[in-house]
This record gives sequence, structure tokens and C-alpha cells, in this order.
Amino acid sequence: VQLQASGGGLVQAGGSLRLSCAASRSILNFNKMAWYRQAPGKQRELVASITSGDSTNYADSVKGRFTISKDSIRDTMYLQMNSLKPEDTAVYYCNADGIIATYWGQGTQVTVSS
Repeated sequence: VQLQASGGGLVQAGGSLRLSCAASRSILNFNKMAWYRQAPGKQRELVASITSGDSTNYADSVKGRFTISKDSIRDTMYLQMNSLKPEDTAVYYCNADGIIATYWGQGTQVTVSS
């Protein structure tokens, strides 16, 4: 299984970006999908997750600003990021939990300027 993350870029504080994570097979096979991020010098942290039943979970730092969603027709997960802050700057990774394995995408850089 391959996960292809895209949509990162450079944006000013207060701006928006939408990240996409395209899977090479049906995302209906995944129990849960998630977005993680890793800033320079910091550990990778969970940003948001969504289960097969569409239950969502968010890090406190992004609640009310980020929205995770998925489209089983396009086999793609999204992260809509609004009201971006400089502290959101990081490499964002998509993740998927299958029945017997966990998969990671290659990461997409998000840089928020002040």
C-alpha cells in the first residue's frame, strides 16, 4: 500500500491549506487514518485521526481550526487547515492502520510565515 501526501506549501499566518493523502488501494480496508506532523527538533505528533466509522479526534492545538475528512470513492483523506499559525510549520505525514500493518506517506512540508 502506498500513501501519497500533497498540498503543502508556504502560507502567511491566518491563511489556509488543504492537504490530501491518496491511497493506492481502497481506504475502506483501513481501520483508522490520521495526519501527523513533525517540526524541526521535535517529536512527531498526532494532529488528527478519523476512523472507518468517521469518528474524528484532534490535537488540542488544532481543534476548531483543522478538519479531517475522507472520500472512499477517491480513496483519499484530507486535512483542511484554516487560521494557520507559525507554530503549525512542520512536515505533515499521513498514516493508515490496516488489519496487519501500518502505512506512512512520504510527508509534505507546511510552512507558515508570520
